[in-house]
Amino acid sequence: MADRVAMYLQDAHPLPDAIKYVQYAESRGFEAVWQAESRLVRDAIVPMAAFAATTSHIKIGSGVINNWTRNAAVIAATFLTLDDLAPDRIICGIGAWWDPLASKVGIQRRKPLLAMREVVESVRALLARQRVTYQGEFVQLTDIELDVVHGRKEPRNVPIYIGATGPKMMALTGEIADGVVLNYLVSPQYNAAALEQLAAGAKEAGKTLDDIDRPQLVVCSVDKDRKKALDASRKLVTQYLGQQPHIMRASGVKQELLDEISQVLTWPATEEQIEEAMRLVPDDVVQMITASGTPDEVKAKVREYVSAGATCPILYPLGSDVRFMIDTFANGYAN
Repeated sequence: MADRVAMYLQDAHPLPDAIKYVQYAESRGFEAVWQAESRLVRDAIVPMAAFAATTSHIKIGSGVINNWTRNAAVIAATFLTLDDLAPDRIICGIGAWWDPLASKVGIQRRKPLLAMREVVESVRALLARQRVTYQGEFVQLTDIELDVVHGRKEPRNVPIYIGATGPKMMALTGEIADGVVLNYLVSPQYNAAALEQLAAGAKEAGKTLDDIDRPQLVVCSVDKDRKKALDASRKLVTQYLGQQPHIMRASGVKQELLDEISQVLTWPATEEQIEEAMRLVPDDVVQMITASGTPDEVKAKVREYVSAGATCPILYPLGSDVRFMIDTFANGYAN
């Protein structure tokens, strides 16, 4: 069986270019594209619709929308509509969002596990074309269904994946979701604890870890010029070292480096501070938490993530030559 491989897009490219990259990835055998909705910049649904309308067989996932700002019934209607554009090719990726962004737009993320459970359960029931009454703390639906008058009336095959980070959300994902979107900028070894929690959650629902698909976001900077590839990742890594030191610590980054960087970076960091802090970050740290370097190096790193439990790398291309990254992985990553 061919290696599974997918691509991740944020907002780095104009949408017409992103469409062309997705079409090219499809032509080179990529399984899926996942569209981010991370910062307050690019909605995931509009690009997903564009990709769905301009491709024929690649899968299209939200990577990820949040479970707070769209009503559960609207989420279900949105993904039914996307499935009309690309039947059996749509994946609903959903996450718990993050602060300070959530609080700045008036969302108080209380009881995140309960809120996620209610949204996933109700959206799944609606997409299964059930008539739904759901009286939860966060989701209140009274005798509704996806009211398809014109078009396909059958249940929709839209799997639900959770972008989980914390251990409790990971366990919930194992219990209620079809898959997990594992995070990026972690070392492959960081996956071990995630898999334990997924397995525990799956067991609660009478499933096993093998029943949970586990694609993983992987920052990928590939260039024949190794230094150029590493420098493209170094900036992102530096910002993350400053913003998420607890995750970096868990991935094996030495405390001394984190302390040095925290003395240089404020939050939000200025461009000058980032440039200064970048000089502190050695190549081995960049390569520990990203797939960066020559084609052989990035493929070897992706194999580490797969060996650590990821079922499909979702490659986040850094650098200007997205097609070169697609070409690098067109025949898989086995060698």
